[in-house]
Amino acid sequence: MTRGRLRAMIPKPLRHVLRRSTVERPFVDRLVTRLFFERLMRKTDNFSHCTWFGNRIWQNPLDLWTIQETITEVRPALLIESGTNQGGSALFFAGLFDLMGNGKILTIDIQKMHELVHPRIEFVVGSSLAHTTMACVHARAAAANGPVMVILDSDHSEPHVFKEMELYGSVVTPGSFMLVQDGVIDLPWGGGDRPGPLPAIKRFLASNPQFEVDHERCGRFLITHHPLGWLRRKAPPRAC
Repeated sequence: MTRGRLRAMIPKPLRHVLRRSTVERPFVDRLVTRLFFERLMRKTDNFSHCTWFGNRIWQNPLDLWTIQETITEVRPALLIESGTNQGGSALFFAGLFDLMGNGKILTIDIQKMHELVHPRIEFVVGSSLAHTTMACVHARAAAANGPVMVILDSDHSEPHVFKEMELYGSVVTPGSFMLVQDGVIDLPWGGGDRPGPLPAIKRFLASNPQFEVDHERCGRFLITHHPLGWLRRKAPPRAC
């Protein structure tokens, strides 16, 4: 395709903006990214019909790829997920662990919405904040022979997310991650109930300096449902 034909495909108002100084290009980049993201969410009904081996997974595939890369890098002995829903995500994680030959999943939801069974997955039915649930979480984390990683994807309201972060952050091992999902709902085009995960993440970071945002991981593919969501637990300082 010639440059002339490509230029003709760009709407005239946008052509005018693109001709402006490079100082304004970051604004243009953000605008184009946002417009693409909004259209993609409408086209896919917010990825609500995505499946993994026929099981509904309800995840942005680009975010799933980043999760896959992170699991391969960290190689967690235990992955704890709040928000099982229909189990597609847990099954996806289990498939990765099968390929690596290591790892278990503890996944939690307040209700059972599936009939899935997998030898690497333990399903817990109950509130992610309940004492009985947390007793199970701490027991499995203590028994894990390796890194522990956490993914929070249940109730996305700010108070609930903050409480989850306070509780589950304690079992994340240094160098591993806590992924807080769906902060996109706090963005103007997110379309969810607010306040949600983003203010909870900021509150948590203000009082938990042992965690830091992995901005490179958050922006891996420019668009993500989890802005500021990848929190790495820092390694403790070395003794002199």
